[in-house]
Amino acid sequence: MSLGGLRGRIGDHGRVVDEWIAAAKAELGIDLDVDTGVLLDLARDAAHGVARPAAPLTTFLVGYAAAQAGGGPEAVREAARKAADLALRWTEESGG
Repeated sequence: MSLGGLRGRIGDHGRVVDEWIAAAKAELGIDLDVDTGVLLDLARDAAHGVARPAAPLTTFLVGYAAAQAGGGPEAVREAARKAADLALRWTEESGG
C-alpha cells in the first residue's frame, strides 16, 4: 500500500500503526517483533508524567538501550520497564 493510502486511513489507528511499523521496520532493515503496546504506554507515561517532547525521545533511548543490551524483544521490554518506572517516580516526586 502507498504512503498516501495509509495516510487516508488515519482514523483506523490500530491497523494504520501496525502497517506503519511494518513499513518502517522494512525500510530500516529491522526484523524484530516487539510489543507496541508497551512502547505506546511508555510514550504516554513520559508525555503525561514528564513533558510531551519526552515521549519520542524516551522511546528512542529505550531502543538504544535495548540494542546495547544485545537487542531482542526481552531487551526492549526491560528497557521500557526501567523507563516507565522512572517516569512514574518522576511524576510522584514532582507532585504530578
